[in-house]
Amino acid sequence: MPPPTPPTGEPKRRRLLALPAVCPCEGIAPAPLLASLLSLAADLASRGAGDAGAFPVLRRGVRQAVRIAGLLLAFLEEIQDATVALALPAPAVLGLTELHVAMQKLRFLLTDCARRGARLWVLVNAGLAASELRAVLGSVAASLDALPKGVVDASVEAGELARLVSEQAWRVPVRPDAGDERAARTVRSILEQFKSGVSPDAEDARRVLKHIGVRTWSECSEEIAFLEDELRTRMDGAGDDSCSDAVLINSLIAFLVYCRVVLFDQIDVNPKADAAARPARCPDWIRPDALQCPITLDLMTDPVTVSTGQTYDRASITRWIKAGCRTCPVTGERLHTADVVPNAALRGIIERMLLSNGVSLPDASSSGHRHGALGNTPAPFGRAAAGAARLAVTYIVAQLSTGSTEERRKATSEARKLCKHSVFYRACLVEANAVPWLLCLLSSTDASVQENAVASLLNLSKHPGGRTALFEAGGVGLVVDVINVGARAEARQNAAAVLFYLSSGPEQAEEIGRIPESIPTLVQLIRDGAHRGRKNAMVSLYGLLQCASNHGKAVAAGAVAALAAVLAVDLDDLAGDAVALLARLAEHPVGAQAVLARPGLVARVVEALATSASRSGKDHCVALLVSLCRHGGEKVVALLGRMPGLMASLYTLVADGSPQTCKRARALLNMIHRHYEMGDAPAAAAPASEAGERVVRVL
Repeated sequence: MPPPTPPTGEPKRRRLLALPAVCPCEGIAPAPLLASLLSLAADLASRGAGDAGAFPVLRRGVRQAVRIAGLLLAFLEEIQDATVALALPAPAVLGLTELHVAMQKLRFLLTDCARRGARLWVLVNAGLAASELRAVLGSVAASLDALPKGVVDASVEAGELARLVSEQAWRVPVRPDAGDERAARTVRSILEQFKSGVSPDAEDARRVLKHIGVRTWSECSEEIAFLEDELRTRMDGAGDDSCSDAVLINSLIAFLVYCRVVLFDQIDVNPKADAAARPARCPDWIRPDALQCPITLDLMTDPVTVSTGQTYDRASITRWIKAGCRTCPVTGERLHTADVVPNAALRGIIERMLLSNGVSLPDASSSGHRHGALGNTPAPFGRAAAGAARLAVTYIVAQLSTGSTEERRKATSEARKLCKHSVFYRACLVEANAVPWLLCLLSSTDASVQENAVASLLNLSKHPGGRTALFEAGGVGLVVDVINVGARAEARQNAAAVLFYLSSGPEQAEEIGRIPESIPTLVQLIRDGAHRGRKNAMVSLYGLLQCASNHGKAVAAGAVAALAAVLAVDLDDLAGDAVALLARLAEHPVGAQAVLARPGLVARVVEALATSASRSGKDHCVALLVSLCRHGGEKVVALLGRMPGLMASLYTLVADGSPQTCKRARALLNMIHRHYEMGDAPAAAAPASEAGERVVRVL
């Protein structure tokens, strides 16, 4: 029962400082073309009216471009006022078309230079940005120069404005500012120090962040998130440039991670996070349940449509299909294909609703591999990234060991964030001996420290070295204690998941089972926990049952009763996990006897076999029934033979089930038929028909 894997679908987006433009259609009428130009010019001219720090890089060049856009807006208004738009000659329309393309590129460029989160990337590419701005302004001037004299001189003011715009666009000096070049040199120097494993001067790093307007922990995280998305976009492309860019982007990500860890004393409250805590208001014209996934009843963040026309959240329907279900959860119709189609219209509605409440919809790929090459490989691209990561981790471990409560709160939060997706950071934290210090903090009276420490250990337990360190430090008992008395539900749930990764083999499962409280604690969580806690506890207990000696302990702790209670309320995927766990318990006589002794449980399993839409669920049901027959003898076989509907379900699985399920169903049918061949079949047992007999005999 492995944990579910997130979807990996990744949308494409425009690469930063790439300036695509759509040429107006051939034969466009002058009036709409001129109206579109006026709208573009007004938008560009307004860029200088906001925050003075909106353009931290290329300040002088951007100011010049905005001023030229303002003059261009006045020129276009003069043309419109002269009422010559309806009679513009073909050369004039061609010139205005070229001007429209140039202004689109200028808008893209100014948007990129002002983009929050992209400021460090624009800084290190200031030369490229300046070159693009120079080329775009040249295109503006060239398109104006190509306009017929009759259009330019439509009025005295129009002629003067056209000449002024052309002259300034040709002559304006566009180059990186001195401050830009100085900050970029500092970044390159710091990256060289990282390559040598040397910690840079903190003031140098602060000056770089101040120059690009990054003043808080959340703004630094925003820069990191952008670079991770940019890295993914680059890696999607083919070519040598993508690989060289990946090395640089990984280095910049590691630089920002180092700055976030070392330079900021506290994690500031993000206004977007506050807004996310408030329920988003659904527009009056939309039914709220239309935005909920029918499977989880949660708000959909990545809605997709299946072949029946029903829409689900991508993660939910992916888990449904991977579990072997081939029917639509809402309609019950058979899915002809596992392919899904993104529902862009519904996603747009959800996104607008969230934005109206101050919340941004996460990128559809953010639940996947956000950290690019640095995150998904055991070694990063580039020595600078490796050096920066190790220095940041060393600082975190020092804060864990000797820091104040506030410093430990931030250090555990950073450790949790870094090792959540990044294989390399997990390895660095293990090498830096972070596991023992995180185990010490499991007993912290600060709920946030405890919760972050448990979540960090959960991610580190996915690393082989992390699991070894946890066992060597005697941390299993501490993890079990958190399941029992953790301050928050999330800490208890994550602690249960830690045991799943620790029970990676029979020897580890046996060692965990020796702790008296381990199995009873998991059973208690199955009985009383929330949905996620129950699921984590069942998965962890499933892993512990690799060791035969743990079966009796699980039965003694009341595992069968707890799982029967889960089956009684039929909580979608929890019911499937419960049957799988019962099937594992029934592989040994003690477990089989406990299942048979539970009133009504066998009948509930037979009912689940008939109603479950999951192939894996049906397989676990049949496996459980086969084990019960093997350990319970002829009495159990006779009991199953009298169960209404069982024979029909087994025949269906023989015909349509997976190879493994088909084999088990045949075996169970043969047991039942053999039993009744040896004696008189009871009247209630509706034995197999001749057709059924023939199916069963084909082995």
